[in-house]
Amino acid sequence: MKKIGVLAVVMAMAFLFVGVASAEMYVEGYIGGVMPTSNGQSFTVNEVPPLNTLSDVNHVRFGGGMDATVIGGVKLGTWFVPEGFAGFGYPSWMKYFGFYTDFSYQNLTMRPQRIGGTLTRNITAGPGIVRQELEAGFFESQGMAATWAFMFAGRYGFFADSEVPFGRLQPYVGVGPAIMFTSMSPKFGAQLVGGTANGLTGLHMSPGNQSSTNIALAVDAGIRYMALKNVSFDISFKWRYSPQSYNFSGVDNPGNGFNILTAGVPATFTLNPTYSLFSVQAGVAYHF
Repeated sequence: MKKIGVLAVVMAMAFLFVGVASAEMYVEGYIGGVMPTSNGQSFTVNEVPPLNTLSDVNHVRFGGGMDATVIGGVKLGTWFVPEGFAGFGYPSWMKYFGFYTDFSYQNLTMRPQRIGGTLTRNITAGPGIVRQELEAGFFESQGMAATWAFMFAGRYGFFADSEVPFGRLQPYVGVGPAIMFTSMSPKFGAQLVGGTANGLTGLHMSPGNQSSTNIALAVDAGIRYMALKNVSFDISFKWRYSPQSYNFSGVDNPGNGFNILTAGVPATFTLNPTYSLFSVQAGVAYHF
């Protein structure tokens, strides 16, 4: 049954491309830059000491400054011209509308930045809070975002001629849902401000990499210039918006030999950044 399903999909795609061979389809590659953004947030690190007499709860916040980076991707789309898409004869007014799918990739790097917060120590063997102190330290992260968008678009044409009847200059806008695949690999540390409590050190974790897949909102605006009948140049702006969630588990102070109560203590925390990614890019498309 699976083979039959795969064959049916392949045949459907074959008929689709045969049907659109004379329609206004295009494939485009592009590259550009992503503007710096801020994804600051608060989070809590909970230590889970199985045998120790102390448990720490670190409440910290970081600014979330994200570096500018490069974005690259590819588009595949069509405009609903009267020649038809997949054999459909659209009315003439439909030529102002179209659909394209857009896949892009970029890095997500948070440069080292200051964090601050408080450390609360509890006695697991008895009641009450031992002590609460201020902390200061750093946070940084490496990651990536791959976004697959499904865009419904509208356009208008200027400077029509016999070679490009719709118009050589074509401003357009697009909006649609997207799937955003992201990963994050944070590293951070903090020390108590003004000394330590009972000789205990602060926070230090490198919990590894986690990934998240979420629905995103995609919005585009651009200007396409038809240099030739089958070749165009495109300048566009993108906005991708998506909340993400990562659940980390690791070890606090894995190399700390100063005090056995805080050396290699299991700890967990959750990060929930909301990515609001702006970019500008230039592309070249082939129309067929």
